[in-house]
Parts: sequence; structure tokens; C-alpha cells
Amino acid sequence: MAVRACGLIIYRRLQPAPSSKVTDSIEYLLLQTSYGTHHWTPPKGHVDPGEDDLQTAFRETQEEAGLQASQLTLIEGYKKELHYPVHGKPKTVVYWLAEMKDCNTEIKLSEEHQAFQWLKLEDACKFAEYEDMQATLKEVHQFLCSRG
Repeated sequence: MAVRACGLIIYRRLQPAPSSKVTDSIEYLLLQTSYGTHHWTPPKGHVDPGEDDLQTAFRETQEEAGLQASQLTLIEGYKKELHYPVHGKPKTVVYWLAEMKDCNTEIKLSEEHQAFQWLKLEDACKFAEYEDMQATLKEVHQFLCSRG
């Protein structure tokens, strides 16, 4: 039985400078864990009994980043499943994409994380060490760019 986790890739759009591309104003939220290798990931966590995947993603986001579902806009048409082994057991992580309604909303971390960063795509990929996460961020970026 694979471990299942769900989360949200959260982004915000800053007011772009007149000369910059729209896509340059997008920043992604990554949280740094306070355990293990202190890796950086979007908010995510394990599915509780009786929850559906999307409920889990919103609950974990609220617990880990202090963001309510009402502060986010779920972006239709994007959902990503990643599969990788953790401690020798298969793990599935499902991500949805959500935009901050107010880019100045405060992030409130739980004890599970020690830091957070809003990062442009290139930096977010540097922080996210795992190739599948880097690929997912790039895919999200392409998806957002194609929507204009």
C-alpha cells in the first residue's frame, strides 16, 4: 500500500514592472522542513481517514502555512501526481495549483517547518532538490504562462 499525501503548489503574482513579462512576476511558496535534511517543499501531508485528496491538500496548507481555503483560488485544470520511494516504500503525492488572492497575506508556519520563501521559478527549482519537484514547478509555470 503506497503512502498517499496531498498538497498545494501555491503561487502569487506580484505587480509586474512595465518592462517585465507577466511570468516574471510569479513567485512560488516553498516551506523548509524543521526535520531530516531540511528540504524545501510546497505544503503537503498525509491523507487522514475519511478525507478526500483535495480536503487533505487544503487542511495541510492551513496547518503548515496558516492559509485558509478562502485565501486561495484553486486553479482549474491542473493536478499532478508524483510517485517516488520514501524509506523503501512507494509514496504518491498529489498536488493542485492555487493562487493567493492577496499576495501580502501572512504565512504562519507550524512546528513542522522552520522557514518559508517566495521564489521565482529559477530559484524555486534550486531550492527544490528533487528532480520531479523541479519538473513539476516548470510544468506549472508553463501551464500558467499558457493561460496568460
